[in-house]
Amino acid sequence: MEENKINTDIGDEALVEKARKGDKEAFTKIVERYEKKIYNLAFRISGNAEDASDILQETFMQLLKKIDTFKGESKFSTWLYRIATNTALMKKRKDKKRPSVSIDKPLLTSRGSEITRQLKDDWAENPIDIVENKELKKVLNKAIDSMHPEYRIPLILRDINGLSNEEVSNILDVSVAAVKSRVHRARLYLRSELSGYFKEKR
Repeated sequence: MEENKINTDIGDEALVEKARKGDKEAFTKIVERYEKKIYNLAFRISGNAEDASDILQETFMQLLKKIDTFKGESKFSTWLYRIATNTALMKKRKDKKRPSVSIDKPLLTSRGSEITRQLKDDWAENPIDIVENKELKKVLNKAIDSMHPEYRIPLILRDINGLSNEEVSNILDVSVAAVKSRVHRARLYLRSELSGYFKEKR
């Protein structure tokens, strides 16, 4: 009946409460609301569509099992991102074939020169915000994909998914200071890669 249809503007917490009580339509609405965001996050972490699809499916299977454990101490989206991130990381641990670049101190670019010597004063703090050109996006995406997950995942959650430092801290179970540090180093690495790209174009 029409009166039983769920309002599309209903909040996450209300949907969760309905889903807990066995409302299948509410659970479907949650999936529809977040499947694209979770898939994009999974794709960024895993690096390929097949793994991203598996992570997406496993994330919502885990959600179905764990939905009763959501206590509302954080936003539902934060809690769901945490499930997705943990699922993706578990899958990555099983498949260690994908190489990654370490950006631990001392921070070097992939070309072996110090990053501070490659940066311009007029760079934006977040390189993702300034990239519009398709070719540049490819360079940026390649650089993101090459990072170690310790840096790539905070960067994705913070700069691509638009979460706050506090939310990323909650998802990854690390301090806010650690999130800020990792995101900062990831941004510096991206800036260095883009600087190298511009140098090659001269």
